[in-house]
Amino acid sequence: MATKPKILAYLISLGLIFGVAVNPATAKLSEHPSQKTSQFSKIEQPLLLKVSVTLGGVVLIGAELWWFLFSKHQSNM
Repeated sequence: MATKPKILAYLISLGLIFGVAVNPATAKLSEHPSQKTSQFSKIEQPLLLKVSVTLGGVVLIGAELWWFLFSKHQSNM
């Protein structure tokens, strides 16, 4: 039973590591900054950033699921 808090701490720490380890300044802007339009422009994201954001999200979703499914308290009915 003592391993459940360890698993939760491990999942949360993985989410924090993936969130902090990736530098958001690595995103590149479009090559034509002189073209100013009212439409949105596509920004290329590095593959490492895409993968780390996805893994961080999956870890956080897993932590939420663990919290709601396995941290049941006994009710006094």
